[in-house]
Amino acid sequence: MLPTVERLYRTATKVQAIPGLHYLVPPPNVVASDDTKAGFLECQRLAQEAVKEVASCIRPGWTELQTADLIETYLRDQGVPQFFHKPYVWFGDRSRFDGIGGYAAFMPTARVLREAEPFILDVAPILKGFISDIGYSDCLGENKEFEKAVGFLKELRQEIPTLFVSGRTGGEICREIESRIEGAGYENRHRCYPFGVIGHRVHRVTPTSVTAHFLNFGWQSFWSLLSRGLLGQLFNGMTEGDLTGLWAIEPHIGAKGFGAKFEEILVVENGMASWLEGEGCY
Repeated sequence: MLPTVERLYRTATKVQAIPGLHYLVPPPNVVASDDTKAGFLECQRLAQEAVKEVASCIRPGWTELQTADLIETYLRDQGVPQFFHKPYVWFGDRSRFDGIGGYAAFMPTARVLREAEPFILDVAPILKGFISDIGYSDCLGENKEFEKAVGFLKELRQEIPTLFVSGRTGGEICREIESRIEGAGYENRHRCYPFGVIGHRVHRVTPTSVTAHFLNFGWQSFWSLLSRGLLGQLFNGMTEGDLTGLWAIEPHIGAKGFGAKFEEILVVENGMASWLEGEGCY
């Protein structure tokens, strides 16, 4: 039987038919203004700054919980009042989701990082009402297989914008990305995420002091899910829908003993697609 949250997800599109809902939730397929893009970029850069700073401090013996707490503290100290989702941290084999069988198992644990182990840091802060969702992979010490995996992710990042202007549907884009991952000898670990999506829309929310969370996700996550339903997710079964807008794209690959990913915002508009941040996080 599907978990309650995922059953809710699979029927969320029905909510979009509620009269007047579009007044509460901005349409997803609109061209963002320059000021709006600047707001998202500021938030994304801060999130990347946070995970890179924490990654530079990590030492053998640190736990996932300790690392997640430090990322959250850093962002709150920089003025972040709330989160689309709080920090996720996956060390070693957990970075490829080995042994993760349910939503709660994705949460940071007491798992300790060892020398030469890769890790993933993932966080989605909300700054001034702008949501960013970023993922960053790094390694404690030298690991040639990890360096090879990151090299492939860099190549994949360069290719992804062309897929969004190729006339493909969202589902066809997902399958093409997965095909390239498998062709390079890696596994598609994003299939292990709740709902198995490879990306989702990001949008602006009304800043609020409400900080309620459920399994690391803020209430804005669930409102986004209910209000946008399947139109807000990039998944294999997506057969229609205008892709114009801002997307957090997160291909997650699995190698032997570890996983690696990136996640950042892609801007799709006027028949073009480009990353919000030109250089990327690596």
